[in-house]
Amino acid sequence: MNLYLEKFNNENEVYHEFFDELRNYAKLYNVPIIKRDSLVLIQSLLNIINAKTMLEIGTAIGYSALSFVCSKDDLIVDTIERNEEMYKEACKNIKQLNKQNNINVIFQDALEVDNTELRKYDVIFIDAAKAQYQKFFDKYAPLLNENGIILTDNIIFHGCVEEQENLSKNVRSMVKKIDNYNHYLSTLEEYITYYIDSGDGLAITMRKK
Repeated sequence: MNLYLEKFNNENEVYHEFFDELRNYAKLYNVPIIKRDSLVLIQSLLNIINAKTMLEIGTAIGYSALSFVCSKDDLIVDTIERNEEMYKEACKNIKQLNKQNNINVIFQDALEVDNTELRKYDVIFIDAAKAQYQKFFDKYAPLLNENGIILTDNIIFHGCVEEQENLSKNVRSMVKKIDNYNHYLSTLEEYITYYIDSGDGLAITMRKK
């Protein structure tokens, strides 16, 4: 994010030091977290549509979920994480900010969660295993409220989706699946998707009116 604009988007002073610590932790332990410009964009969208409920697929250390509820204090987030270490770290961070009433962390593989145990959501945020994006979308899209939006992060994956020639076989395979997912979204007759060059790429999908 532009440094000039960044100074206007600083977190509330109450939380700024805490989120700095989370960013430092993520950098130290190589935990992928959402880029700052995409985070600010999503925070804006949450307030523009007055979102009350959100499903996040991929909790990690709780950085994004906490950022969302701190920017909109009436937001309820259900977030799914399959890695036990990340789950415990997220729960610790959520408790530290006393946001247990806003954030419910589900310790399970997102593809194995029973949808009937979940609610309807104003926003669904996909930010987990990139090779599974289409499966996540198909599984959870039915839980979207009528005027809700589905957000997918990392749709260009450090620019690798555009430049695939010199990638390793494993990375190329994953990048190909992200590329296929981007094309898949563009073919859905019931939805319209906007592809935003923010952070590592963000897709904003909503039902056609």
